Amino acid sequence: MIRLLRLWRLGAADLRVLWFALRHPQRPIWLWPAAIVLALYALEPLNFAIPALGVVDDLVLLPLVLHVLVGFLPLGIRVESAVRRG
Repeated sequence: MIRLLRLWRLGAADLRVLWFALRHPQRPIWLWPAAIVLALYALEPLNFAIPALGVVDDLVLLPLVLHVLVGFLPLGIRVESAVRRG
């Protein structure tokens, strides 16, 4: 359970970096489409049809994919986001 909480804390930090990157003027071209696909995946109808599978998906897979997506961002954007957060 503690690992799951750590994963969600990491996901929250990654979500802040992603939000900053989406508004950054030098963001990569692929970032908006990737963020839209990630949002659509989070809201997919399978979550409503099979709730148990949706819970596992939302609790584990989404934070991991978000972390990978943030890892592909240019280093300058990630550093600037960290500096602005404090």
